[in-house]
Amino acid sequence: MMPVHARKGRLIKQITIDALTVGMYIDDLNCGWLDHPFARNRFLVKDAKTLAKLRALPVQTLYIDTERGLDVIDAPSRQEVEEQQQQAVEAIIEAPAPAPVENLGFDQELVNAHEITRDAHRVIGELMSGIKLGQRIRVAAAEEVVERMTRSLIRNPDALMALGRIRSVDHYTFEHSINVCTLMVAFAHYLGLHPETIRSIGTGAMLHDIGKVTIADQILNKPGKLTEEEFRIMQGHVASGQQLLRECEVEPTALAVVAEHHERFDGSGYPLGLKGEQISHYGHMAAIVDVYDALTSDRCYHDAIAPTAVLRKIYDWSQHQFHPQLAQQFIRFVGVYPAGSVVELASGHLALVLERSDDRLNPRVRIFYDTLRKRSVEPYDFDLAGDQDHIHRYADLAAWGLDAQPLLRRLLR
Repeated sequence: MMPVHARKGRLIKQITIDALTVGMYIDDLNCGWLDHPFARNRFLVKDAKTLAKLRALPVQTLYIDTERGLDVIDAPSRQEVEEQQQQAVEAIIEAPAPAPVENLGFDQELVNAHEITRDAHRVIGELMSGIKLGQRIRVAAAEEVVERMTRSLIRNPDALMALGRIRSVDHYTFEHSINVCTLMVAFAHYLGLHPETIRSIGTGAMLHDIGKVTIADQILNKPGKLTEEEFRIMQGHVASGQQLLRECEVEPTALAVVAEHHERFDGSGYPLGLKGEQISHYGHMAAIVDVYDALTSDRCYHDAIAPTAVLRKIYDWSQHQFHPQLAQQFIRFVGVYPAGSVVELASGHLALVLERSDDRLNPRVRIFYDTLRKRSVEPYDFDLAGDQDHIHRYADLAAWGLDAQPLLRRLLR
């Protein structure tokens, strides 16, 4: 890249971490909130000490604001980068994929999915409460729920995943555990793994954050930035989870998911800084799934990001942090519009994505709002495949005065 210089006119650009210098204004560190020690994602690099701290982060690229700081002349704009990433993501998704085996329709399986989700919440709650009382983890209870999840996902791969979009900030730890389990089981089934392996993967995924039960609530649910000591304590949940599960003699595959879900392909993860083939196949899977669900969820310290934007990030990070082939397979598995997404159609209607079809960009949807008349409509299902209408973009429900969670509960009851 060419040397930096001051310039006028606001433009967000992507640069490599090596091109960063004092005098640049960071607009986005391009990593998770818990992956850096800075109080903000946007700030001016004022001195060499801050620059050295930034270059030590597990990031390869980041974004700068050229109006508020120095510029790199030939660096691409954020818009250019995201357009390239979106094209790459869509090319991956449009590649041939295994045809889903559906034994039940979406609405039929939704009844089962509701019951499974309620039981999964109960089991996770009981396990966490039991640990606080000094009880051993009842792994068999988690395995039983995983078995039921697996059968549901085989009967219809979208019903349980759609329910995973119903979130509550207050119940994040429970819901994240269940959603990561759902995604891991579905991803493992998509990859054609052996049923026994899928059960072990799912059990590890459901219990991957079990070590957080040992962390104080004021740290776990802190809305602001963690201090360095709090960050160290938070990272300790991995070792705590491993210890709790070793006492139960859990299967090695499940333990690998718990132990390695924060390790990274380039060695920038924790707790051991494992790299490449030092990380198990299941650890690589868990790293991708954990980040995807975390970023698409509302947290006390950040708002949810649309799935398509998160897939762009996963594609970007697959150059360094994630296993490249598994990241591409995960992108193809999820698709641009996963079940439970809310989208705006070219016709002006808002709709909930129900089921993906062979045409990955044109799923079956449930229409519920007319933006042209600015009013709700009686929900009805519509198959976009082969129709003239199509998805225009992800919907901004707040712009239409709609509250996402009550709406999803009503549409998926």
